Amino acid sequence: MPDTDKKTAKLYRMAMPGHLCPFGLKSKALLEREGFEVEDHLLESREETDAYMEKAGVDTTPQTYIGDERIGGHDDLRRYFGQNVREEGETSYMPIIAIFATTALMALALAWAAFGTVLTVRTFEWFIALSMTVLAIQKLQDVESFSTMFLNYDLLAKRWVRYAYLYPFGEALAGVLMLSGALIWIASPVAIFIGGIGAISVFKAVYVDKRELKCACAGGNSNVPLGFVSLTENLMMLGMGFWMLLT
Repeated sequence: MPDTDKKTAKLYRMAMPGHLCPFGLKSKALLEREGFEVEDHLLESREETDAYMEKAGVDTTPQTYIGDERIGGHDDLRRYFGQNVREEGETSYMPIIAIFATTALMALALAWAAFGTVLTVRTFEWFIALSMTVLAIQKLQDVESFSTMFLNYDLLAKRWVRYAYLYPFGEALAGVLMLSGALIWIASPVAIFIGGIGAISVFKAVYVDKRELKCACAGGNSNVPLGFVSLTENLMMLGMGFWMLLT
């Protein structure tokens, strides 16, 4: 941990009429949380910002100085205080954790509202259906990017490219119908079909071919590693399809 006995810092950040730098605000807030008194220098025009960067020999703002040391931008400041900074392209399970945690809470809330208890079979069914629907939303935000990533490993999509574009619509359809409990004769076969093919594709890519890929489960721009999470998503759909069909 760096020496922070001297609790003063200088911060140079953009605060123009049409642009208030969010990273400058974050840097100021972080310094204040760490107990620093911030000498806040606002760069209120493009000319003033360019003149500061030329004089300081830097390419970006904000810039933080503690004592005689230039710390740098917001990420540099976070590193200075020992905080984790995710690098560009670094894989993370956080998007999936956020989705599953939120859909679990939504399922519990629905069960409480409908039955006055969370201990019901319907709670689990709603959790799976909500997860399918939210994951489909992630894919549908940018179907083109999703399809590009999906084509790296899905066995059917490699043979029939159009399937990569249809997949998120099928997942959304099955999830919504399972939420309502309607037209299960449509929802279950769709879930079984895409879940089964997906599970086989992921298992082959990861555990047989030993390929290191990113998972398209949270959309085409996610950095979730392909593996257990994607396999779980597909097995959930497969299992839910059979469950709804047989109950």
